[in-house]
Amino acid sequence: QVQLVESGGGLVQAGGSLKLSCAASGIIFSIKAMGWYRQAPGNQRELVARITSFSRINYADSVKGRFTISRDNAKNTVYLQMNSLKPEDTAVYYCNAAVSGSYDTDPMDYWGKGTLVTVSS
Repeated sequence: QVQLVESGGGLVQAGGSLKLSCAASGIIFSIKAMGWYRQAPGNQRELVARITSFSRINYADSVKGRFTISRDNAKNTVYLQMNSLKPEDTAVYYCNAAVSGSYDTDPMDYWGKGTLVTVSS
């Protein structure tokens, strides 16, 4: 089993910054990709940013130029630096990781419990 623990959420004024962290632990042979998703009330969960083991990065159009995803492979940790935050960024942010438990198993998706980010206007 794999556990993902997020931290760094909170309340911030519009234009402010927050940095989210997510650490993976448990039975981990390799992590194919790690990423952040978010879900606002009444909305579906959506991709925010994702980074692969080869450092290939994807961002949602709505956060390009404002958010930066990074990864520390040695610590099995992914970060999301969020700048110029807007009220519409308010959501629960979930960490996701595609993890293989051994050399001959396909990666499985794991999710954190989420951390709330609230941006006030």
